[in-house]
Amino acid sequence: MKLLSANTGSYPKIGSDPKKQKFRVAYAKWEAGELSDEQFKKIQDEVVKEVIDEQIQAGLDMVTDGQIRWIDPISHFTKNLEGCRMDGLLRYFDTNFYFRQPVVTSRLVIKHPVACDEFVFAKRYSSVPVKQVITGPYTLARLSINRAGVDFRTFLRWFTEVVAQEVHAISRLGRCFVQIDEPAILSHPKDWELFKESIEEICSERRRLKIYLYTYFGDAMPLLNKMENLPVNGVGFDFTYSWKLVQKMAEEGFAMEAVGLGLIDGRNTRMERKRKILGILRRLLRNLNVEIVYLNPSCGLEFLPRENAFKKLKLVSEICKEARQKIL
Repeated sequence: MKLLSANTGSYPKIGSDPKKQKFRVAYAKWEAGELSDEQFKKIQDEVVKEVIDEQIQAGLDMVTDGQIRWIDPISHFTKNLEGCRMDGLLRYFDTNFYFRQPVVTSRLVIKHPVACDEFVFAKRYSSVPVKQVITGPYTLARLSINRAGVDFRTFLRWFTEVVAQEVHAISRLGRCFVQIDEPAILSHPKDWELFKESIEEICSERRRLKIYLYTYFGDAMPLLNKMENLPVNGVGFDFTYSWKLVQKMAEEGFAMEAVGLGLIDGRNTRMERKRKILGILRRLLRNLNVEIVYLNPSCGLEFLPRENAFKKLKLVSEICKEARQKIL
């Protein structure tokens, strides 16, 4: 069994240091029409490199591009779809973050996959493995407005086709890592069969791709056993909503190629006690039937000040190193 440290997804675009304010300044100028799309992209590229460097400096074994180019997790994948337009702002789950809600009027047609270019840029720059995050079709469908007059199964299938094309584009690059984020299924467990069909279709596009499914912003315990039967390479869990999940997983185990343990709260500036997390890891690792364990924050880190996000990732790395020496 390998124990690796990883980021779950996003990383703050802006820091308190004046040198880390460039994204904020550039975004304001871009919105005002004072900066071209190409000029703004160059700033985004610079910030992506910055946050990859910080993740590596924190000691992570696997990083992301920090989702620097994302305005929000929903409109990032829907704003350029045919058959869809953007509506007003809506709160993203129980966070203080908002997304622009899509309104779907007809069958969705993807103009150009957005994730592949982001992944290629980050992979070429990073000295450690990069994981590309894509918002899953179920979450996209649940957080969109259906004005197409179709049932939810059809509505979900349209989004599944879009995400499958995103995944297929990356799969052509060879052995890569993709994380499908599906927080919405935790609020609608009765939709499991529809959700499972969607994930199965996406996984059919994987080739040599490693696909991880991550859930957060809710209690995954009711779906824990069902997730073992999904055709993904690994599943990631947010333990901050139910510490009983630790007990259930420690007692019943979990069997899959990989599992992501979100034991570090990605939404709270309070730093966890290393000794406590090591104790939880000791309990969990005894009964996990997996090849790889990823220790990561419970969710993306965009909810934290950048300095705190770095400290959280450094803590993740330090705990992993100590656990390899004392537990594995």
